[in-house]
Amino acid sequence: MQDNLHDYRKNYEKAELTKNSVDPNPLQQFRTWFHEVQDAAVVDEANAMTLTTMGLDGFPKGRVVLLKKYDEYGFYFYTNYGSEKGKAILENNKVSLSFFWPGMERQILIKGVAEKTSVEDSDNYFAARPKGSQLGARVSKQSEIVVSRQALEDELNKLEAQFESIDVPKPTNWGGYVVKPVEFE
Repeated sequence: MQDNLHDYRKNYEKAELTKNSVDPNPLQQFRTWFHEVQDAAVVDEANAMTLTTMGLDGFPKGRVVLLKKYDEYGFYFYTNYGSEKGKAILENNKVSLSFFWPGMERQILIKGVAEKTSVEDSDNYFAARPKGSQLGARVSKQSEIVVSRQALEDELNKLEAQFESIDVPKPTNWGGYVVKPVEFE
C-alpha cells in the first residue's frame, strides 16, 4: 500500500525570517515567539514540545511532553524518573527539544543536556499541581504494562480516600529535568 503525497504542499507566507528579524539572543527569540503563539491562540498547548532521547534500544525516540518553565538556565519538564524517557536520560543525557507551531509557521529546535532539577524545585512544582494530577503521578507506572483500566481506577479511588484531607506527598521517583541548551535552530 502506498499513498502518494508529492502534491501535498503548502505555501509558507505568514512571516519572513531574516537576520534582522531574529533576536541575537536565542532565548529572547524563543520568548518572543512563544508569547506570540500564546497570544494568537492558534495551538491548544503552546508549551507542548517533542523531547527526543536516545532510546534504550539504540534508536532515537521522541515523545511530547509539556514545558513547565524556562529561564536563563534552560527548559523544564517533569516526569516519572522510572519511565523510559527517564531511563534513557540516565543512560545518555544529550537530548533535543522541538517546538512546532504550524499555525504560525514556526519551529524551534534545541539541542541540550538534561539534568535533574533540585529536589526543592521538584517538590515545589509537585505541590502546585492540582490534587488530581498529584494522585495521577502516584498511580501512573509510566512505561509499564497496565493490567487493566479498572485496576488503575481502583488504585486512584483508594488514593483519593487516603489523601482526601491531607497533602499528597511527591513520589520519590518523580521530578523535574532542566534541558540546558547548547544549540538553537
